[in-house]
Amino acid sequence: MNDSQKVEELLHHFRMNQKRFAEKCGFDSDIISKIKREEIKISKKIALKIITALPEINKMWILNGEGEMLINKETKKENKVEKAPEQSLEGIPLISIDAMAGFGKGEFQIMEHECEHYVVPMFRGAEFLIPVKGSSMIPKYNSGDVVACKRLPLNDLFFQWNKVYVLDTSQGALVKRIKKGRDDDHILIISDNEQYEPFELHKEQIHGVALVIGVIRLE
Repeated sequence: MNDSQKVEELLHHFRMNQKRFAEKCGFDSDIISKIKREEIKISKKIALKIITALPEINKMWILNGEGEMLINKETKKENKVEKAPEQSLEGIPLISIDAMAGFGKGEFQIMEHECEHYVVPMFRGAEFLIPVKGSSMIPKYNSGDVVACKRLPLNDLFFQWNKVYVLDTSQGALVKRIKKGRDDDHILIISDNEQYEPFELHKEQIHGVALVIGVIRLE
C-alpha cells in the first residue's frame, strides 16, 4: 500500500475530508493533496503529527505499511490506562497544573495523597501526571491531554535542548519546549503554537523542573 492509499484509508475510516483531517493533525490541507498526488511521501514528521492526533493508528502501518491500520486489541490492553482504587497510592498521581506551584520545594509530596492515581504501564518511570491547559503547545499537545512527567534535581540540572519540560517558575507552572538562551544563566521558552512568542527566563526563576516523558488521552 502506497502513501496515497494510506491517506484514502484514513479519510474513509475517520469520516473526515482533507481539510478536517489536516486541521486535526496540525498541518496544511495542501499536504494531504500532495500525498494523494504522490508528489511527496508521508515523512516521519508528518507521521508523528498523525499518530499524536489519532493515537489509535498503528505507527508501523503509517510509516512502513506494516500490520493493520489500527492498533490491535492486545496492544491496547497492554497500554490501557486504569484508575487506581480510592485512597490507593498505586500508580501515578494526577494533579492539576495550577497545583504545580511549589512542587520543586517539596510541597508537592503532601498533595500526592489527595490526588487520583492512574496505572499507566507504558510510563512506569513517571512520577506524576498533569493535564495540559490552553493552546500554546498545539499541535504537540492539545488542551485536555495528560502529560507524564519525571522530576529532575535542580542542583545538577542539565537541559536536553528542544525537549518539553514542566517548569515551576515565578510566573507559574509552564509546559514548554526548552532551548538554549543567550547565556548560561538563561533558557529560551518555546511554544509549539507559532502564535505564542518565545521568551527568555532566568534560571533563578525556576523552582522545579520535570521532563515530559510521554502523553496520554484520558477518556
